[in-house]
Amino acid sequence: MSQNKIAFIGAGLIGSGLAINAITHGIPAAVQTRSQVERTTNSIENGIKFLLEKGVIDEAKAAEARSLYTVTTSIEEACKGATMIQESGPDKMELKHSIIAQIEAAADLAAIICTSTSSKSITEVFSEAQHPERCMGGHPYNPAYLIPLIEITKGEKTEDSYAQKAKEIYTEMGKVPVVLNKEVIGFIANRYQSAIHRECVDLVENGVCSVEDADKALVYGVGIRWGIMGQFLTLDLGVGEGGIGAFNEKYGVDVTKPDGRLSNMPTWTTFPADWCEVAAPGLADEIAHRDPSTGNDQASIAAWRDDMLVDILRLHKLL
Repeated sequence: MSQNKIAFIGAGLIGSGLAINAITHGIPAAVQTRSQVERTTNSIENGIKFLLEKGVIDEAKAAEARSLYTVTTSIEEACKGATMIQESGPDKMELKHSIIAQIEAAADLAAIICTSTSSKSITEVFSEAQHPERCMGGHPYNPAYLIPLIEITKGEKTEDSYAQKAKEIYTEMGKVPVVLNKEVIGFIANRYQSAIHRECVDLVENGVCSVEDADKALVYGVGIRWGIMGQFLTLDLGVGEGGIGAFNEKYGVDVTKPDGRLSNMPTWTTFPADWCEVAAPGLADEIAHRDPSTGNDQASIAAWRDDMLVDILRLHKLL
């Protein structure tokens, strides 16, 4: 069993999902919820059951995981003895300040405090913290108990030693941590998603393609490659001899002239007011066209997604 203990403050999809990561890797966890003790317990138990059914963990590991967590409505109780505390409350600044104040009042002085915020400034989230040097962002992705990535973002006052310790604990949880040396709204992966989201919406709204074909082009083209390696490695292999350093020469890129693809990409910073209404019928068609074995509603598609994620993670030797 690990020498660390992690407290998860907020037991929604993120908090309970990360708790599953911890306990299935031998790390004790205390999960705090305002009132949904039974629902939180069921969520964690369902995650353990899923990993057991998929052969990711065995019966012994599942039994150990069940013995390593507690669910409580008390922040003070959850934080007691924790080496790291993960705050996953709603992205409302005043509420976060209140929760962090309660965490600091209960936490050991050496405890690391991370926030799961996906949209707020890390410096601002911890602007009222008594010990901001030990505070940072720890942004996961849903489903949190399967997607390995977690983005550690340092605020203006975060000390490197605490960020390094957080990286070690997240790695022990089975995550793949990346460290942002300075904060930027959206971190890394959400900035990727925002850029692609804008392009997808623009293509559909301009009649270039359907919602379904926009998704297919992503999944069966660049998405497959990105599921194996990142953009820089993909380009390096695509260039062949000489690698990425020879990219401009091989493809005749004239850096003094606009790129034909970049020059007509959308640059708007506010999504069209009707993009949801425009996309919804196309998405309904896409879902209707799916093979039933891959799901035809949100619940069945999510179950199919999780099965696929397990297979992909096994290829990466992360499960």
